[in-house]
Amino acid sequence: MSQHIGAPCSPVVKKGDRVLAGQKLGDAEAFVSAPVRSSVSGTVKDVGMKMTASGALEECVTVESDGKFEYEAALLPHSDFMLVEPKECVRIIREAGIVGMGGAAFPTHVKLSPPPDKKIQWIIANGAECEPFLNCDNRLMLEHAEEIVGGLEICKHIFPAAKGVIGVEDNKPEAIARLKEVAAERGGTIEILPHKVKYPQGAEKMLIYTVTEQEVPSGALPADVGCLVINVRTLYQIWTAIAEGIPVVDRVVSVVGDVIADPKNILAPLGASVRSLVEAAGGFTREPARVLSGGPMMGISMRSLDVPIVKGTSGILALSERFAPYWEESNCIRCAKCVSACPIGLLPTSLDRAVRFREYAEFESLGGMNCIECGCCTYVCPARRYLTQSCRDGKAGVMAARKKAQASKMESGKK
Repeated sequence: MSQHIGAPCSPVVKKGDRVLAGQKLGDAEAFVSAPVRSSVSGTVKDVGMKMTASGALEECVTVESDGKFEYEAALLPHSDFMLVEPKECVRIIREAGIVGMGGAAFPTHVKLSPPPDKKIQWIIANGAECEPFLNCDNRLMLEHAEEIVGGLEICKHIFPAAKGVIGVEDNKPEAIARLKEVAAERGGTIEILPHKVKYPQGAEKMLIYTVTEQEVPSGALPADVGCLVINVRTLYQIWTAIAEGIPVVDRVVSVVGDVIADPKNILAPLGASVRSLVEAAGGFTREPARVLSGGPMMGISMRSLDVPIVKGTSGILALSERFAPYWEESNCIRCAKCVSACPIGLLPTSLDRAVRFREYAEFESLGGMNCIECGCCTYVCPARRYLTQSCRDGKAGVMAARKKAQASKMESGKK
């Protein structure tokens, strides 16, 4: 029930109910949230807490598929999106449960509803896919370029004054050629911009600088510099929701790694277990040292394969000890390699020290909340320190302190 940033959904079904594919399973009244819809038709077997890929226990609805995949006509298809009011487009996007499918899972209807004073000048489609091993966005651009370009055109319909650009790293020449062909056929209003292969090019602040040469200030959002960055899979879902009336019920997942027998991209229903995807890719050739949800730089190590894939699951990466050795941390040698590697100019070694001493105020003052968790600092550290994890812990500590302060303030107000 929590496949997005924001308020988790509350189940709207109960054990024993029969549901159809596309039927709403959970929703929330909060603006920053997105409904969850069933990916199969079948019977609700359980509503309760289950482990997810992060290792946390979250409320889940378990549906046993009947194999029929009967669909509920939840959304009305529109053959001509230009006849749909922009506000209605945003409402449909919300009802379809669309979130950032690149991994961040930020509700898309929120992103498409900036404050009135934020004038959107650029809508940038993120086709960089800079994480090593992952290839699902590349395949999507090759096989569904029409829907991606169409989704960007819908966003331009919502923001008529904005320029539409699809940014793709130049190691994907076939995808670039296909997108250019489709964009030309549809009137040439969308620009395809190849750019240099450089990690983490897919991070929205990096991509904004590449496309517009603007820097997003510390603490600011892309909308503050007139930009919206939307993943290509998200654009695909926008098109299918508005043009075809299909909500988010599946996604493409790269099942890869040196211990996967038959690496491939799999179109899988949301909620399917990681284990079922691994089996569909031929299983393991030998016992993996680590299985990640996501790529090698930003992925999360999973404790179990019996967890569901969600809207933000871009890849399942199974690695041997050769690619994922377990290192013992040693003392920082003050080499500053992490400082040189940080793409947004932070001081990872200082942030790490602040978190280890639980000095979260200092962590925040050093700009730690701006960390994009790209993993560059950990990758280059000769002392093998888990700097990225420290930043994640620091951000969680700051958020916990903010919530505590807010609760204390509200309690004081009641008195």
